[in-house]
Amino acid sequence: MDAIRQRSEISEKDKWDLSAIYESEEKWEEDFERLSLDAEKLSGYAGKLKEEESILACLRLDDELGELFGELYVYAHQRRDEDAGVEKYCAMCDRIDTLGVKLSEKGSFILPELTALKREELLAMAEKAEFSDFDYMLKEVVRRKEHTLSAAEEKLLAGVGLFADGFHDAFNMFDSLDVRFKPVVGEDGRRVQMSHGVYSKLLNSHDRRVRKAAFSSMFDAYGKMLHTVGQLYAGNLKKDVFFARARNYPDCLTRAMSGENVPRVVYDNLIESVHAGLKHLHGYMAWRAEAMGLKKLHMYDLHVQVIEDLDLSSSYEEACEIVKKALSPLGEEYLSHIREAMENRWIDVYENKGKRSGAYSWGTYRSHPYVLLNYSGTVHDIFTIAHELGHSMHSYYSDKAQPYSKSQYEIFVAEVASTVNEVLLLKYLLKSSGSEKEKRYLLNYYLDMFRTTLFRQTMFAEFEEKAHELAQKDMPVTCEALNSVYYALNKRYYGSNVVSDKPIAWEWARVPHFYRSFYVYKYATGITSAVSIARGILRGEKGAVEGYMRFLSAGGSMSPVEILKLAGVDLTGKEPFEAAMSEMADALAALKG
Repeated sequence: MDAIRQRSEISEKDKWDLSAIYESEEKWEEDFERLSLDAEKLSGYAGKLKEEESILACLRLDDELGELFGELYVYAHQRRDEDAGVEKYCAMCDRIDTLGVKLSEKGSFILPELTALKREELLAMAEKAEFSDFDYMLKEVVRRKEHTLSAAEEKLLAGVGLFADGFHDAFNMFDSLDVRFKPVVGEDGRRVQMSHGVYSKLLNSHDRRVRKAAFSSMFDAYGKMLHTVGQLYAGNLKKDVFFARARNYPDCLTRAMSGENVPRVVYDNLIESVHAGLKHLHGYMAWRAEAMGLKKLHMYDLHVQVIEDLDLSSSYEEACEIVKKALSPLGEEYLSHIREAMENRWIDVYENKGKRSGAYSWGTYRSHPYVLLNYSGTVHDIFTIAHELGHSMHSYYSDKAQPYSKSQYEIFVAEVASTVNEVLLLKYLLKSSGSEKEKRYLLNYYLDMFRTTLFRQTMFAEFEEKAHELAQKDMPVTCEALNSVYYALNKRYYGSNVVSDKPIAWEWARVPHFYRSFYVYKYATGITSAVSIARGILRGEKGAVEGYMRFLSAGGSMSPVEILKLAGVDLTGKEPFEAAMSEMADALAALKG
């Protein structure tokens, strides 16, 4: 039985080098103590945010403390993500989490005191040169006035943060460290130790027995803990309802979208367009069933490539070369940063025992972004490299172009750059493929991108909305209720050519993003935007690359919908959504042809 390696068995060159954040843990401890002391200075401005001089000094101090907190927080959590079994890093995370809540409490007076100022005063300050770092923030204060509470109430809500993320943290520990999967007998007859990383590889097996066994192993593990995980998720929903009501929002979705300054019409456009486009997904499912020689597909049949006897697996080094070639249309400057990330240990490459599952890009304003992978050599893993480096370049460009106060872009646009890279990679592979069979393989993969990123994430988003509605109506949030909602959506989205296997009803219990509510629909708007942006770049449209670089560099300097318009995408209209559906229809037609 193949064993998952210990972290000590991974080569140093394949581990990220976090010294760009902290060269030593002694320095981390020094900064921790400094932040603890300096946080007290912030509360000294309480009650004094009436004159511009005090306001500017307070905002600058708040930025300095936030920037330092980011260094401490990211370092501790990335160390824990290397191996959740290392108690020292778990303790560091607990300490900085607690200090973060205290820091939030110390600064909780800022928003209410600014909100108490007259609208005209705030807008006048936003126009002054000395407040240029905070102009968008001040305009947002004006917009959010009706949802900002008194200083005492804001302080109380900040204190709730001490346990508000507890549901997510508990799930993450279970998901990374405590969940137990039954071994699976692989294609060669050997027992394979199941893990999150191994699961995706086994679902790509052309042996249906292996796929079914992997599916059963994964879902049985969550099924056995369903009521425990259900209570965690129910608690997370009730937390969201609490904050929505406390801030005078009619529902959780409105609060989430208002928080990012995204109009509800964008969500409505997405749902309406996806519902109208389900015929394309159903058509793809019918093609898959016929091509695989099956009367009906099961959920474990959706991931395997239909085109068999085609090995596109790659070593990590080969994958990096492919990604660099695919991203060349973005220009030499962009590529130079990609090379730096690959060559200078920005990336943690392979799975090890206790390592966080999945992949992400994360870093600090002072350092550079990092990428966590669990690379196993599949085509999907190559796309993951391109995807996460898209996130990294978005952060890199925003951090370089914007002051700290405006460097952090909203989650709404966070999946655009990553998906642009995926589309560029797909188009490169299609163009450079050496055979008709390889092209069909890649078209199959492209259609799966639409299935998983546009349709599936929208299905997730509908589930989140319906799950929150249960909590908002003060109805019992039971596993049975959540299973029923999820199962019905799964059947609607996948259509009559797919059997919704019973365990799929509790797939919600293994989706980490559900603990970051109303995040997932942004994957769908992300691919919608990315298709338009990548098409313009590859067609050589005038200003396409330059507009995209402005998008990457904009950070959080304006509303995310306006930032997308810099790259030529307007999600308040239907055109980008219709273009995405047309792209999927064309890919399906090419595959059938």
